Amino acid sequence: MSFQAYLDNIEEKTGLTPRQFIALAQEKGFDDPDTKAGVIVDWLKADYDLGRGHAMALVHVIKKGEKIDAKHVATGTAHSDESDTLWLDGKQSRPV
Repeated sequence: MSFQAYLDNIEEKTGLTPRQFIALAQEKGFDDPDTKAGVIVDWLKADYDLGRGHAMALVHVIKKGEKIDAKHVATGTAHSDESDTLWLDGKQSRPV
């Protein structure tokens, strides 16, 4: 599953876009560089019933933003993404 697919699945499950999760994390102070991933994972599990893989995808965008390493782009593997920039504003608004 690509990184973007993880984010799209989270949106389907929760009704929230990645950008909305970023805002919620900021309200909780989880965007602080010293916040450990486990704290965010625990919050996402407790409040949204997200598993570790999906939660870690959100940890990435909360702490690092929309860019992913180019080594994950166009590799032709199951985890390959089309771009090094993730779409955070909802899959329905993503440009084709």
